Amino acid sequence: MIKRDVRELIEEFNQNREPDLLKLKYQKMAADSFSFFRGTCHLFYQDWPTDSPLNDAPASWICGDSHLENFGSFKGDNRLVYFGINDFDESALAPCTWDVARFLTSILVAAKTLSVTELEAMVLCNAALNSYVNALAIGHVYTVERETAVGLVKDLLISLRERDRQDFLNKRTNKKNGQRQLKINNKNTQAVTQAECTKVTNLIDSMAITQVNPYFFKVLDVAHRLAGNSSLGLERYVILIEGNGSPNQNYLLDLKAMRESSSLQPYLKLTQPQWSNQAERSLTNQKRMQGNSPALLLPLEEHNKSYVLRELQPTEDRVNLSVWNGTIRRLERVVETMGSLTAWSQLRSAARSGSALPDDLISFGQNPSWKKEILNYAQTYSRQVEADYQSFCELI
Repeated sequence: MIKRDVRELIEEFNQNREPDLLKLKYQKMAADSFSFFRGTCHLFYQDWPTDSPLNDAPASWICGDSHLENFGSFKGDNRLVYFGINDFDESALAPCTWDVARFLTSILVAAKTLSVTELEAMVLCNAALNSYVNALAIGHVYTVERETAVGLVKDLLISLRERDRQDFLNKRTNKKNGQRQLKINNKNTQAVTQAECTKVTNLIDSMAITQVNPYFFKVLDVAHRLAGNSSLGLERYVILIEGNGSPNQNYLLDLKAMRESSSLQPYLKLTQPQWSNQAERSLTNQKRMQGNSPALLLPLEEHNKSYVLRELQPTEDRVNLSVWNGTIRRLERVVETMGSLTAWSQLRSAARSGSALPDDLISFGQNPSWKKEILNYAQTYSRQVEADYQSFCELI
């Protein structure tokens, strides 16, 4: 067990974030050990052993922050709804085992939150790992859609049929005289200053003139968006735009500033591409790893600061894992899906900018002699997370 000043490490990583939002981030992290784990990706990679045999795995594009809540539903640019990895802020070229180790650790850390026993958590880890290994070994790439999903993931995708844009807008905006304004509740949204509104509007306007229909992106309102865990305290906005017409065909966009240095960057040994900015890194890797990426996904840049722009969709959601109702097989099917998705994302992005060939990944999947090593590490590190969480709670 590593003993260190956890609070000092966390504060050092989160310096220069907006103080009030950083306070909110720390409050969220204190809720339970899984929330703490989600907010401390940087500790996971700081602690990763440089001499681990798991570092000898094939190089792959990884999402970098793999855990149970970084999978979800989204509508692709072909307007079909998929379930897949949905966070690429920390994406990088690294040994393919890094995402797997972090994902397995997340299962063990989340066990208490889900009222899962330690034995059941290990059953889930084995199910996820076997699914990942088998998907690599087969070597074919698939996507998860309503017709191919199973269990709780299928339940989620079926439930999305009932959601429409007008209801989505009504929950997040107020409508008056045929026009909408964003709701400000200081829980999900906060008011922006006039200077911030002008800056965001100018940024969107500059992008819009390069699009086929610039009027679609006419900005109607802007607010700070309070979402996620790890990214809280970074500059982030929700933007109401004209879309296909007011008031019921308006669209909502998410604009998030990207960190200049990710949680993984100091610990990467593999040579990374020379990205023009961090938004380009994130979005390029997202499009490589996803089967069909969401529409309106764009990198923006202003004064050497980069942003990721994307649509906020009615079809975005996560699986509600708490409804497993004591039947562990329900959770097994979810983590099996996530394990397969991890393998498919690595196969899909293989042989790109330094990543291993598909055949190397297939061979790796066919010889899983490293399975015991990665399970042991996940167990050991989950205990480190619990210890760090307790130390963190004592200091706040």
